Amino acid sequence: MSIVEDTLRELEATKNDFWNISRETGDFIEFLIKVSNAQNVLEIGTSNGYSGLRIALALKETGGKLTTIEYWDKRRSVAIENFKKCGVDDIITAKLGPALTVIENELQNETFDFVFIDANKAQYIKDFELIHPLLKVGGIIVADDIISHADPVKPFVEEITHRDDYSAQILNLPDGVLIARKNK
Repeated sequence: MSIVEDTLRELEATKNDFWNISRETGDFIEFLIKVSNAQNVLEIGTSNGYSGLRIALALKETGGKLTTIEYWDKRRSVAIENFKKCGVDDIITAKLGPALTVIENELQNETFDFVFIDANKAQYIKDFELIHPLLKVGGIIVADDIISHADPVKPFVEEITHRDDYSAQILNLPDGVLIARKNK
């Protein structure tokens, strides 16, 4: 086994402690990034780096880069070590702070073609309001925990599924995943 596979397995064992996505969801995100040829990805909610590592592995193939945001310094530090260990830290910028503040103050001149949201569930709607203008037409948003945390994410789901400038679908992956494409 490679250092990457070993690290992924170690991180999968911490799923409940660090609220990591499932392996199936990680496989799906990697696939989406590759088929969409994503170049500039934003992740909201780094935790210990499992999903960021999955994203970065796909971005190594597309030649893209990842900006990831984590509120807790201890988690961000663990993630950075995992990124270094797996040799993907050269394409990752790990921001520290509240997502809304970081997006508003540090990322307003960026554009993204793929965004993964997996942080404060009640804040998904506010995350969306800030990332909508930064997402390129044809860009993809993936949000985790849509079924497992249905009540707090409901305003986000209602908004994005009723907009005519997005196509959205909820997938029955573990915890539920919403995928949306910005059409115009």
